[in-house]
Amino acid sequence: MASDTQRAIETVWRMEAARLIAGLTGLVRDLGLAEELAQDALVAALEQWPESGVPGNPGAWLMTVSKRRAIDLLRRQDRYARKLAEMGRELSDEPGADEALPGMDEIEDDLLRLVFTACHPVLSTEARVALTLRVLGGLSTDEIARAFLVPEPTVAQRIVRAKRTLADKQVPFEVPQGEELAGRLSSVLEVIYLIFNEGYSATAGDDWMRPGLCEDALRLGRVLAGLMPKEPEVHGLVALMEIQASRAAARVGPSGEPILLLEQNRGRWDRLLIRRGLDALQRAEDLGGDLGPYVLQAAIAACHARALTAEETDWQAIATLYEALARMSRSPVVELNRAVALAMAYGPAVGLELVDQLVDEPALKGYHLLPSVRGDLLVKLGRQGEARAEFERAAAMTRNARERTLLRERAAAC
Repeated sequence: MASDTQRAIETVWRMEAARLIAGLTGLVRDLGLAEELAQDALVAALEQWPESGVPGNPGAWLMTVSKRRAIDLLRRQDRYARKLAEMGRELSDEPGADEALPGMDEIEDDLLRLVFTACHPVLSTEARVALTLRVLGGLSTDEIARAFLVPEPTVAQRIVRAKRTLADKQVPFEVPQGEELAGRLSSVLEVIYLIFNEGYSATAGDDWMRPGLCEDALRLGRVLAGLMPKEPEVHGLVALMEIQASRAAARVGPSGEPILLLEQNRGRWDRLLIRRGLDALQRAEDLGGDLGPYVLQAAIAACHARALTAEETDWQAIATLYEALARMSRSPVVELNRAVALAMAYGPAVGLELVDQLVDEPALKGYHLLPSVRGDLLVKLGRQGEARAEFERAAAMTRNARERTLLRERAAAC
């Protein structure tokens, strides 16, 4: 019974943590303090719920306990009267009272502010990812450390430093407006997609995928889409993640080995996720305006999703979409992907010509997919010896054990 309560508390925390911390940050205007208050409420739940049972409205219970502790703290700091007036309501004596909660619209507004605060560009990329997973994803420091294969003290230090930086820089708890919004939103979307990609294609370790991170990123993306329904790029990112996540079951073999896109059993693709992704893409396109990078990438993913077999894939359309994406992003990685699409649409020689132009690109130095793609194109052109050398070079570059094994097998097959 205790274990059932423990699981229930973990589930409630994962669902409610972001809104709880957002609401508290809106009250105390300090992210670090808000998280401490939320953690205090979690400890209270762990102590009380095994005996009293999970309350009917666990989110309200946690918010009430947190706000009561906030008032106690503010009283000790001699700011009780002023802050209590800002809070605007009396708390009842019993935890769980609905009247102790802010209105849902107020909490949603605070949640959106928290998203932009946790993903603020003043923080390093690693700090933004760790803080986002902590305060928005509800993950523990240990869970984040295990997901990214880094020591737990490293993650803890990143989170502490991130909160200190936000306080020192006096980052406002607000949603940016006007011209600033586009740049800040780009940072938010980047963080969510980085989390998703680490789950979809793990950069290191023994596993090809870490589905938990994909699920966390998808949940964050869906929440953001609900908070910002008129932003095409938000829907574009959600569409991209939904469609890519639909392939999860087909991307890994019985022993955990990677299965590449063209070799996957498409019957194992999740059609519900594909439908959700296509719907999100349609919402993005219906909003009008120029297509942004996430909408374009979602459109590329949709081309694969609509093809019932690999042979039915519209590679010419994909190449055209990559060309538009390349003009927008000027990214060597996008150019490498465009080379693959060109090779599939017009032959391996065409793709290899573009890949060879990228060999000396500084941004791709140490990027294992460059020699991997080049090796694949050389195989198709019958240049087996050169291909083997490229696969061996790619295997030496990757930090993922499953991917290294696959590349060595491809080298041996040459």
